[in-house]
Amino acid sequence: MERNVVMIALFAALIAVLGLIPAITLGFGVPITAQSLGVMMCGTVLGARRGALAVLLFLLLVALGLPLLAGGRGGLGVFASPTVGFLVGFPVSAFVAGLIVEKTRSLPLVVTATAGAAIGGIFFMYICGIVGMAVTLDKTLAEATLLATPFLPGDAIKAVIAGMLTSALARARPASVLSRS
Repeated sequence: MERNVVMIALFAALIAVLGLIPAITLGFGVPITAQSLGVMMCGTVLGARRGALAVLLFLLLVALGLPLLAGGRGGLGVFASPTVGFLVGFPVSAFVAGLIVEKTRSLPLVVTATAGAAIGGIFFMYICGIVGMAVTLDKTLAEATLLATPFLPGDAIKAVIAGMLTSALARARPASVLSRS
């Protein structure tokens, strides 16, 4: 129990630290941040339940006003911004990624973790994010989808990195990958 609490807090901190990494701005002005990598890692390393709890802890700290989101944003106002759908999608993404890693044991961990990160951290996060953008920006789902598509290449790279880091952690410290224990 104590170990679970420590790991949940550690991964909530990881998401916050990844928000400090400066955004990489693509040629057409779309910034790519590292926080979604932390969300993916919460699921692939901690598993479904613990991963979602780590993300919920992070979001609680953001809601309390701590400037933990990329760009130093925090407070309740971010939950009324165009990114609200992505924030709501964070715990869903971690849960789905973790569930895939927990349930799929027939494939190598690097493959399972990459697939979990992609399905949870891209597909499910984008569903939530696109709906949130459509509602807050008063756009159609198609228009909101077009706004989100420039982020796909960066998120695909992050899913591969999450899979590789999870696999490397499992080789170095197998007991640390709670999604497989």
